[in-house]
Amino acid sequence: TYSQSATVIDASTLAADRRNLRLFPRKRLEAEVIRDASLSASGLLEDKMFGPPVRPPQPAMQATNYTRAKWVASKGSDRYRRSLYTYQKRTEPFAMFTTFDAGSGESCIAQRSPSNTPLQALTLMNDPMFLEIAAAYGRRMKAVEGAFRTKASAGFRWLITRPPTGKEIAMLQAFHSKHRDWTALSRVLLCLDES
Repeated sequence: TYSQSATVIDASTLAADRRNLRLFPRKRLEAEVIRDASLSASGLLEDKMFGPPVRPPQPAMQATNYTRAKWVASKGSDRYRRSLYTYQKRTEPFAMFTTFDAGSGESCIAQRSPSNTPLQALTLMNDPMFLEIAAAYGRRMKAVEGAFRTKASAGFRWLITRPPTGKEIAMLQAFHSKHRDWTALSRVLLCLDES
């Protein structure tokens, strides 16, 4: 389907793929959007505008080429501000942004070159920032009144913006029954390709 038009040519084409699944573009969101969408789904996103840059949590870093400064995560709600406000320094890039193909800040980039690597999945599963996000997201789902289906459907919509299918709910229910942990469930949702 590469570079095909989404324009319906005839009725048989529409009947064969009514939901446009064969032409669905597989393009990952940019690093900043992934972080902000995850924060939003978890209820942690701080939308305060303006002010100095902030430092979200990230894995402990080795000394960089030109400085021995340590990354000290911002306190309180500042650590959850939109990615636009994340501290940037060419010699000390924010690790998550680098992993998800963000520019280094050394020059303007007209278009990013997206990649899909195992390191991206590992970041979503193990980065301290995403562990905090997953815990808050799990607590937010658990707090929804109702049965598991209601809670999981709400969490699914917060992140993916569509209702889950019956098969997806069944898989989430089986996972939750096995692990009994909302944080683990939210980590699964955060790592979905569709997320």
